[in-house]
Amino acid sequence: MTKIITIILLSTLLYACSGLVDGINQDPNNPTSASYENILTGSQVGNIILQTGETARRAGIFSGYYTGLDRQHLGFSNYSLTTSDFNALWSDIYVDTYRNALVAADAAEQEGIEGITLGITQVMRAYAIGTAASLYGDVPFEEAGKIEIENPAYEEQLAVYNSVQSLLDQAISNLESGGGRPASGADIYYNGDPERWREAAYTLKARFFMHTQEYAQAYSAAQNGVSSFGSSMYAPHGSGLEESNLTYLFFAVEVRGADVIVSDFMSSLVDSDPLENTDPGLYRGHSKTDETARFNFYFNRNNLGVQPNTIDGFAAATASAPLITYQENLLILAEAGFRSEGFEEALIRLNDFRAFMNEGGYIADGPAPDLLYDPFEEADFTSGGIENMDGIDKEAALLREILEEDLSPSLIK
Repeated sequence: MTKIITIILLSTLLYACSGLVDGINQDPNNPTSASYENILTGSQVGNIILQTGETARRAGIFSGYYTGLDRQHLGFSNYSLTTSDFNALWSDIYVDTYRNALVAADAAEQEGIEGITLGITQVMRAYAIGTAASLYGDVPFEEAGKIEIENPAYEEQLAVYNSVQSLLDQAISNLESGGGRPASGADIYYNGDPERWREAAYTLKARFFMHTQEYAQAYSAAQNGVSSFGSSMYAPHGSGLEESNLTYLFFAVEVRGADVIVSDFMSSLVDSDPLENTDPGLYRGHSKTDETARFNFYFNRNNLGVQPNTIDGFAAATASAPLITYQENLLILAEAGFRSEGFEEALIRLNDFRAFMNEGGYIADGPAPDLLYDPFEEADFTSGGIENMDGIDKEAALLREILEEDLSPSLIK
């Protein structure tokens, strides 16, 4: 009897003591699991870094929007590169954004939440991989984000775009399901609003159809795309250093402004000052257009040249960064309309964009005194018109105007 009591007491003590060390090897700073809400937010933060951080700046250099002056950015301007220059950028795509979106979907399903939440994660995945295909050509897709596959297979660029379009179709179907909205605050873009996500998905479809030159499909998709400036997808930023606009952090905090300036070509398009403009012949202004307000929104001049406006413009510390926007959708309608519907439709759509800008657009809450975007007429594009001083075909003149307009907001989508 004494032995039995002793064994029971010893067992009780051992069990009680074991409880004192439960979880002692779990590091709260390195969690091995999380709720879908936190993972979804992580994917969206990763996407902000992907779309508005070093990848966007690097692409801007290669496209001629920026000019590298020093250190590695000078090398980028000269196309002096190594594969290791892109390791972190690919991590932004495949780990921080795509993988997190996959895991968020799995975690939500385990919690019995699908529908709208699943659709949001699918848009996030399509956004990341579509961006990767546009930048790098052949990239992994079907095997991407799967931990068990160490070396995912690369797929041809066009096949990836087709898969992205299919994924966006699935996302739209889930967004229209009516159920499974994510918990409040988990989605930092639209707070789970399915209609705004649906419109964003259609604008992404239109964007990627433009990449593959499927203009009729792009025009059709854009008609269901972002329908107002208030429905645009912008990355939120705050006053804390760790939550500031990434362009601001680079140019104003990291003091890398000495490494990069805005290219003369880019600034000349909207610089209305003939004494400061390095190539006044490129300026787009005339009796119907004044780009002064847009230049001031985008840029500041300093002793290095022209750089992003980090004070009170698009690169200010708290300025929200554009991701998928109304202005982009309007310009897709103009270019895709031109290529699939013809001159008259394109002119209507371009004037829709100009009407939006004339009321302040993405620059101001209302019309500014140094902002003017009066509507165009067909005569403006005929030989000798204000948009065709060099006497080319009116169709080519209209397309040139649309493409230049596509360039102008390229820094802010």
